[in-house]
Amino acid sequence: MSPITPTSEQAPTIYVIVVYTVVIFALWVIPGARVLINPLKLFTIGWHEFCHIVAAVMTGGSVVKVTIDPDLGGATYVEGGNALAILSAGYIGSTLFGGVFVLAGFDILMAKIVSFVLGLGLVAPLALVRNKLIILLTVIYEGILVGFWFIDHGQALRWYCLFVGVMNVFYVVWDIADDKYFRKTNDSDATQFARLFPQVQAHVWAALWIIFEVGVLIGFVLLGIVAFKRTNAQMFAEAGQFLPT
Repeated sequence: MSPITPTSEQAPTIYVIVVYTVVIFALWVIPGARVLINPLKLFTIGWHEFCHIVAAVMTGGSVVKVTIDPDLGGATYVEGGNALAILSAGYIGSTLFGGVFVLAGFDILMAKIVSFVLGLGLVAPLALVRNKLIILLTVIYEGILVGFWFIDHGQALRWYCLFVGVMNVFYVVWDIADDKYFRKTNDSDATQFARLFPQVQAHVWAALWIIFEVGVLIGFVLLGIVAFKRTNAQMFAEAGQFLPT
């Protein structure tokens, strides 16, 4: 068997990635339904803005203001720094971060480890968002995360982390969808790229970034296939040595 040929245990992960992509797009753009994933949206948007902040600081800029909103999107206002690096960091950071969570979709132990990042990341945006419904939904999502530790030896955590991974990897798609369907106040990064480089239109930038994201996703999927060739029994045994449930 080729190293990049998925095993019978790995194949469902690939199929679920495709299903998740469609489901997330639907939930992101359907009024009413999009409210249900607000905690995960805030987690995704929050990380995206954090990447902008890190790039701004590392290139000598300073952060003036940060906003995170599940409907309006996020925005990071900076002074100074390298504009291209700061703008690029958002989509690049989201994609790579999502790729790590996609890897967790292939292995229970890794899913357990990154679930701590998810648990903290769900709560962090509440420092800027005080909506009571979002707070309630965040508590529910945290409860689900904890509960999944006890379902099938933590197997359910893989699908939770994979969902979050797909949401982060394809952030540019949801970002553009918000622009197209909801005319959000905060422009997408693709629109910002078009303003920085007006010779290239926003939809071209969006297409380029989507190609980048698909390429990165394929890379992480292949890495997951090669690195985590384990049967369910082997995953249970390995994960059972780390905070067994």
